[in-house]
Amino acid sequence: MNILFIGTGVMGGPMAKHLSKAGHKVYAYNRTFKKAQALEPNVIAVKSITETLPLVDMVFSIVGYPSDVEEVYEQVIPYAKENTILVDMTTSSPSLAKTLYSKAKNNHLFMLDAPVTGGDLGAINATLSIMVGGDFYIYEQVKPLFDVMGKTVTYMGNAGSGMTAKLCNQTAIAGNILGITEALILAKEKGLNIQAMLDVIVGGSASSWQAQYNGKKMIEHDYKPGFFIKHYLKDLKLAMEEKGSLPLHVLETATKTYQILLDHGMEENGTQAVIEAYLKGWI
Repeated sequence: MNILFIGTGVMGGPMAKHLSKAGHKVYAYNRTFKKAQALEPNVIAVKSITETLPLVDMVFSIVGYPSDVEEVYEQVIPYAKENTILVDMTTSSPSLAKTLYSKAKNNHLFMLDAPVTGGDLGAINATLSIMVGGDFYIYEQVKPLFDVMGKTVTYMGNAGSGMTAKLCNQTAIAGNILGITEALILAKEKGLNIQAMLDVIVGGSASSWQAQYNGKKMIEHDYKPGFFIKHYLKDLKLAMEEKGSLPLHVLETATKTYQILLDHGMEENGTQAVIEAYLKGWI
C-alpha cells in the first residue's frame, strides 16, 4: 500500500519506519523537512502534502495540537483521491474528530481517529496501545497496519470515540505519575533511600509503566522527553473540556501542576520532570 505519513517527530518517525519495514511504500512529510529526510532510505521524504496525495491510498497523521490537525486536513481532504482512508493519530479533540469525519465523508473519503499511548519507547518498539473511533468496517481494513505499529489495538466506537478514550487514558496517567512523584518526595523527606523505595514500588502492587520508566528518570533528574510536558498539558486541558461538571479532582490537580511547570519554562521537558515542581517548591 502507498501511504503518506504526516508528522515524523518522536512518535511519528518510528511509526512511519515500521510501516515501511512491513513492505508499504511510505512517503513522509514534516513541516521541518530535515526531520522527514532523516528517515530515508526507509521512507521517501516529501516537501508537499497536496502534491503527494495523488500517489497514496492512505494518510496517517500524528502532529502536535488540534490546530495542527485542522491545518493538515484543510490540505488533505480537498485534494485526496476518492476512497482514500485518513487516520489521525494525534491526541486531539473528540468534537474535531467528528467534524473531520463528516468532512471526509462528504468528500467521498473515509476517516478514523486513532490516538496512541505508550510513549517514545512504545513507538520505537511497536508496542503502542491504539484506540480507534470511526466506521468499524474501515477499522477492519486498517487494523493490519495498526498491528505493525502497536501491540494492543482496540475499536472504541463511532467517530470521536478514539479521542475520548485517549483522554480517559491521560486522566489515569495523571493520578499515576503524581502518585509516584509524591511517594518519592515523601520517602526523600523521611530519609529513605529513594532508589530502594522505587524498587519497592516496582516490585509490588503499586508497579506501573510510569513507575518502571519514569520513576528512575525522576531519581536521576533525567528529563529528556519521551513525551513533552507541553503536549501532555494539552491532553489534560482537552480532558478538562470533556469532563463537564464531573468532580475529577486528580485531573484538575494534574492540570494545575503541569501548567505551573509550563509557566516555569519546562514545556520541552518530559512529563517525569513534574518532580521538579515539588523539589523547587512551586506548588
